[in-house]
Amino acid sequence: MKRILIVEGNLREENQSFTDGGIKTHTESLKDSISYFTDKLNIDVVNPSSDENINEVAKDLTKYHGMIWGGSSLNIYNDTPEIRRQLSFMRECQKSIKNIFAICWGMQVAVTVAGGEVKKCTNGAHRGIANDIEINENGLKHPLYKNKNKKFNTPAFNFDEVVKLPEGSTLLSSNPINKVMGVNFNVGSANIWGIQYHPEITYAKMISLIHFRKDRLLEKKAFINQMEIDSHVKIIEDENKVSNKDARMRELENWLSNLN
Repeated sequence: MKRILIVEGNLREENQSFTDGGIKTHTESLKDSISYFTDKLNIDVVNPSSDENINEVAKDLTKYHGMIWGGSSLNIYNDTPEIRRQLSFMRECQKSIKNIFAICWGMQVAVTVAGGEVKKCTNGAHRGIANDIEINENGLKHPLYKNKNKKFNTPAFNFDEVVKLPEGSTLLSSNPINKVMGVNFNVGSANIWGIQYHPEITYAKMISLIHFRKDRLLEKKAFINQMEIDSHVKIIEDENKVSNKDARMRELENWLSNLN
């Protein structure tokens, strides 16, 4: 049976606040989504920011057929010990794990370690949803987007963006807010598929996160007031009504199908 590693990007305190608020952690959401496609995987979970044994884990990474690195509320340009631990662990993963699926924050960590750059978004932010992602010609030929509509909407939550890709990267998709929405690049032993959105998270959870983070979002001026929040949530609710679960999670399905 194949074995994969899930890397939790959020700090332990953030995950505890999710749990206290009745919201699944990103790792729990990812596990649920994987189980929709297969129950034939051994799955380990690590949190590089919090696990005291992370250096020991890093010594035994070759046993994994693949790794999925998920989302986080962190900002990669903040030089904190917790972020440095994640960067260090990603560096080891890129040396030893052949297949890496880097989702949102995971992509930002992977890109940074490989020589790219991430900054605060200049064209706005994705607040629970990303609209009008368009797959380019390279993306249409890439297995990440097999059986995916050329243009689509998807769950997403990010205020930062990749502004410089690692050398040798292939851009796969973009939208009006982020030029880099899908990318493929190779580093060391790793073939990295990166996306700046969350096929593994439901729109319902994104709505819960907006309400959960309401004060924080208002403080950082992601929304002007409660009226704008309500209006935006209605947009996501309407999208959820027409969204197809299989189509939404196609990228995850394709990555799992390409494990070898």
